[in-house]
Amino acid sequence: MLFSESEEFGICRGLDVFRGRVKRFPEIGLKVPHMGWNTVKILRRPPIFNGVADESYFYFVHSFYVAPQDRDIVATTTEYGAEFTSMVWKDNIFATQFHPEKSQETGLRILKGFGEFVRKN
Repeated sequence: MLFSESEEFGICRGLDVFRGRVKRFPEIGLKVPHMGWNTVKILRRPPIFNGVADESYFYFVHSFYVAPQDRDIVATTTEYGAEFTSMVWKDNIFATQFHPEKSQETGLRILKGFGEFVRKN
């Protein structure tokens, strides 16, 4: 919803908070949906990532990924056949492709970091 458009149910317009498109994973011999544990590479450390190490594991369940036009909003990437954006961040907006609530201790760190960010701002 945050991006300009999505392929999820045909081409649908989004809110255009971020310019870019939500795309379906291509058929390249990997299971879709991408489901299970995978690592995230931190490109820009968001303030909600206190205590989260680069290449930490998170739980994913998704068939689509975002392709932002502005690379400056990309916080993390993940490999699944190719590199894709797994988190975007700008100002007070944080959006993850992975599920922090299902990502055990590391996910709890992010949720705690989000709570601290909200209290400070």
